[in-house]
Amino acid sequence: MLPEPADATRILARARTGDADAAQELFALLYAELRALAGRLMEGERAEHTLQPTALVHEAWMRLADAGAPTAAEDRRHFVRLAARAMRHTLVDHARARGREKRGGGREAAALDRVLEHVAGPERLEVPELSDALERLAGFDETGARVVELRFFAGLSIAETADVLGLSTATVERTWRVARLWLSRELAPDAEA
Repeated sequence: MLPEPADATRILARARTGDADAAQELFALLYAELRALAGRLMEGERAEHTLQPTALVHEAWMRLADAGAPTAAEDRRHFVRLAARAMRHTLVDHARARGREKRGGGREAAALDRVLEHVAGPERLEVPELSDALERLAGFDETGARVVELRFFAGLSIAETADVLGLSTATVERTWRVARLWLSRELAPDAEA
């Protein structure tokens, strides 16, 4: 269950005015929501993954705090978008670090069917590859990239994504379909960049 948007927005407004306690209150208010998002995101990861949902939330929160998100976010929707991006970057950095540790092996992988539901087969997609593709997508379709980010990295439903982005569910469904098609072509094993 999501906290009341007005509560988070009120706390964010206090943070913007310099209230030192506001960031802690915001974390307490949104922790369950962020933990649920991280849990859904981690469902597709391998069982022995070294980053657990609680750690993902805390690392993402530290990124948000370091970036000044509690004072920059306009409302709960904006903050959730920032949190999804922070979780994405945390997972990508974690995967890249593990890949470096193992000289290219053992990178975290996400099941392709989580993003590209229409692609058959047991293929696995490296998280950094998906993140790089999202950056390319954002270059010409920012909304499409945000929809994929919220659906995949934050684990939001179509309705939740629509709420966070302030769009209709029909628009999010359409954007999700188009973005998945583009990603399927961009990330196909035989597609060379």
